[in-house]
Amino acid sequence: MHGSEIEYEAGRICIINMRLSKLDYDGQRRAEKLSRIIITLFGIVGLVWGYIIQQFSQTVYILGAGFVLAAIMTIPPWPMYRRKPLQWQKPRPENDVSEQPTKSKKKK
Repeated sequence: MHGSEIEYEAGRICIINMRLSKLDYDGQRRAEKLSRIIITLFGIVGLVWGYIIQQFSQTVYILGAGFVLAAIMTIPPWPMYRRKPLQWQKPRPENDVSEQPTKSKKKK
């Protein structure tokens, strides 16, 4: 393999790993907060700019750019959103489950 082929394969593996991994709860919270901040800022800037030049279409374009930027920043599971993975418990082996006899009460 040549150097460019190795880089291409490494890039593909990185993208595949990123797609397979999930966000943790803290990452979800941070992604939600970041998307709200981006959309709000772009909305305010778009509204002010559209008012200054008296073009509502510019407000819509700027807000649309904010939505695109927020989507790029928050939808993929970037490593900055996967810093605190959940520690799941190990499953118990099936033969380790203790079966205790249950006493049934008779109804009179």
